[in-house]
Amino acid sequence: MKKTALVTGASAGIGKATVIYLAQHGYTVYGGARRTDNMLDLKSYGIIPVALDVTKEESVVTCVNQIFAAEGSIDILVNNAGFGLEGAIEDLPMQDARYQLEVNVFGAMRLAQLVLPKMRENRYGKIVNISSVGGKIAFPLGGWYHASKFALEALSDSLRNEVKEFGIDVIVVEPGATRSEWGTVATDILLKVSGNTAYKDLTSKTHALFTRLAKNVAEPVVIAELVRKGIEAKSPKARYTTSQLASLVLLGLKRILSDKQMDKLIMSQIK
Repeated sequence: MKKTALVTGASAGIGKATVIYLAQHGYTVYGGARRTDNMLDLKSYGIIPVALDVTKEESVVTCVNQIFAAEGSIDILVNNAGFGLEGAIEDLPMQDARYQLEVNVFGAMRLAQLVLPKMRENRYGKIVNISSVGGKIAFPLGGWYHASKFALEALSDSLRNEVKEFGIDVIVVEPGATRSEWGTVATDILLKVSGNTAYKDLTSKTHALFTRLAKNVAEPVVIAELVRKGIEAKSPKARYTTSQLASLVLLGLKRILSDKQMDKLIMSQIK
């Protein structure tokens, strides 16, 4: 039988690439996002767009119940909805910081709570949490974004061992720099928040780093391929990371360098 997948944040970037890729490979796919008008073209692939704001309880419950009514269950949940809130920790209003966690962390975990009962009943399920290399390594001016991804990694580790006995796999996918709206949005927020504060020099240098990174990014379909690899593996790995050299080098150095050495390496890139 065809498996049913719900992918959040499906209106652009990694989410859009993932719903298309899964639909092309035989899955029944629902794409959830706030901007439903940006998903109209997905219908030509057989994808069903659904309105979904992961920060609103009514929206999340309605979305899941709609799919349950049509398909009976959600076999695969891909928690992709998210954004990057950049700016100095001192400068960012706490209401914005809370919203970062609402989207990137609480929204994902609420969806997991809602799909798990039927997954346990069916003794089958895949929950894929789209994290980031930034869920392992924290750069300055990205504290709240990194906090959200570090949290998602920890929650995934706990959840993986909680649900394993029920035939459910929890998989983390860690993209490096990827072509999407994320970079533009993050850069705009960074300049708005800290471009004219005590951190303006660091902001200017970090903005230049973002600009350099934007020239060497992976296409979103690369992440979609990792998602499919994880959900179709007989015994999936806990984590899948893109094969970009910069990401692999950073993660490797993180394992062997001291904190002070890692700080020095990171700051050497911001110039």
